[in-house]
Amino acid sequence: MDPSPQNSSSTAGNGGLPPTGATAAPSPAPIPTSAADPAEEAKQNLTQVINSVDKTLGLLHQLYLTVSSFSVASQLPLLQRLNALVAELDAMQKMADKCNIQVPMEVVNLIDDGKNPDEFTRDVINSCIAKNQITKGKTDAFKSLRKHLLEELDQAFPDEVETYREIRASSAAESKRLAQSQSALPNGDVKVKQEH
Repeated sequence: MDPSPQNSSSTAGNGGLPPTGATAAPSPAPIPTSAADPAEEAKQNLTQVINSVDKTLGLLHQLYLTVSSFSVASQLPLLQRLNALVAELDAMQKMADKCNIQVPMEVVNLIDDGKNPDEFTRDVINSCIAKNQITKGKTDAFKSLRKHLLEELDQAFPDEVETYREIRASSAAESKRLAQSQSALPNGDVKVKQEH
């Protein structure tokens, strides 16, 4: 079958939408990208796939309208829209091969169950917050233990603790100097991580 429209007025009884060749704006032409920026190229590939998904949804809606008010006169527009849908799905598949997106199976399962995939994001964030609180609690416990041990050691061995504190201070100053020399920015500024 020839997918080119022969009579654009034959679709007036099919929801009032013209055939697919004249309905939606054509897909945007691929934007030329330089090979030097793969992140920008990946972003453009993703944008093209999103646009293709939107166009496919529009084609499915048009197909629904054509099928719901099917008559003998709408057979040609139906075939044209089916061909356009198949062509767009093929183009989407080719564009999707350029995108490297990994979707967790939990998200796919939530969508299959008819649930909102944002639930997965919320659960992951809540899990991270809980783990962060546990880790912070452990860190605070070790700081408290260190402080308590230093107080006890300071009472029992004051000279050794003073020597330890001097060594620790000089070591911290050396580490800070080394970190500053390694983290110089191209404009001459220095990133400094404050110690607590």
